[in-house]
Amino acid sequence: MVFQGTSKLRRFLMMTGISQRTESAGLRLSKIALFLSVVITLTTATVFGDNPNSDLTQLFPERVGSYRRVGPPQPPQQGEQNGVVNPVDSSSVIAGIGQYSGGIAKGFRVEIVRFHQDADAYNALTIYAAMARARNSKVELSSDYGTASFTDGNEVMFFKGLEFVRIIGAIRKDGSPDFQEFAHQLSDTIDKGEGEIPALVKHLPNPEVAQKRALFLNRFLNLQLLAPTQSVLGVLQTNGDADAAFVDSGSGKVLIVEYHTPQLAKENDERLVAKIHELWKLGQPAPTGYRRVGNYSVFIFDAADDAAAKQMIDQVKYEQVVQWLGQNPYLFKEAEKRYVETTLGVFVAVVKASGYAFIGCLGLGGLIGALLFTKRRAQQRSQEAFSDAGGMLRLNIDELTPQTDPARLLGPGR
Repeated sequence: MVFQGTSKLRRFLMMTGISQRTESAGLRLSKIALFLSVVITLTTATVFGDNPNSDLTQLFPERVGSYRRVGPPQPPQQGEQNGVVNPVDSSSVIAGIGQYSGGIAKGFRVEIVRFHQDADAYNALTIYAAMARARNSKVELSSDYGTASFTDGNEVMFFKGLEFVRIIGAIRKDGSPDFQEFAHQLSDTIDKGEGEIPALVKHLPNPEVAQKRALFLNRFLNLQLLAPTQSVLGVLQTNGDADAAFVDSGSGKVLIVEYHTPQLAKENDERLVAKIHELWKLGQPAPTGYRRVGNYSVFIFDAADDAAAKQMIDQVKYEQVVQWLGQNPYLFKEAEKRYVETTLGVFVAVVKASGYAFIGCLGLGGLIGALLFTKRRAQQRSQEAFSDAGGMLRLNIDELTPQTDPARLLGPGR
């Protein structure tokens, strides 16, 4: 579904809780761009759905701690105002609305959407956080509920695994919302999935701070409305096979586009470089800094100077993790590689052990030989000490006479 024209845009902003009065309040261009990013995402794929044939009870447990569901959950209705789960297409995700009550709480309205991927749920969270931030600049993502969440007045939104959740409660007399306990208990019933935000967001400069205010777009088609004056974004061609992370760091706006294939990254990089040089020649607005980093295109807008832009780009590191959805086509080669590496390791270990044993034997043999030689020398020195023949056998021939021992004399012919 593609939104075109002012009337449809206004209708969409009303459906997402942004009134015409807020729209006409003179919001800054950057905030309007964030609103329009929702439209970008919706043109890529179905974001919210209504599937009346699904079993909504799997999204809404009958009991959540001490709280009980009031009646069966209902699918959202087309055109429902101020709701997160306004359906765009009835063929993709499961979405519903439920009511809970218990204890001293007056009751909670709960809206849940189950997506096909964790990244889609996080995508929705960052979009609604951006819209809430336009009304309240203090809104930031945290890990208070689910995998990531934010609180805005009497409501909290979070994502965990495949599910995006919005809880609307009441405000106590002390000014605090009454949904904390319920939100924690409901989150505990949801499978955590990957349990992480997308790695792309973690690769933004100063990630611990950036991810609190970053906008993530999963499989987008167009990014032009993020920076309307930057025509360079118009040359991006992804066919929905790329993700994006965008944040205003205060010292510059950072946009990272991650392509899902190296070929797509290469083709877009060539177009982007050519377009940037063209904009420079024409004196038209262009990124302060741009660089391809692996399969990323990194843009810096509105930085103080080239040095500041370069410093921010240098903080972006590309890390690739490959996961096969089916059988790994290179499984045999990897097994062969592991076998060779293992065999080589065993061979090297045996050679080392044999070498050590040989050296040990030589050392031991040398030691024994030295001891024997020393002992022999000691014996020879002992004999020399008690003989005037220098340790040799002495024959006293002059003492041998026929009278002393005739048998020991050599006779004729002997």
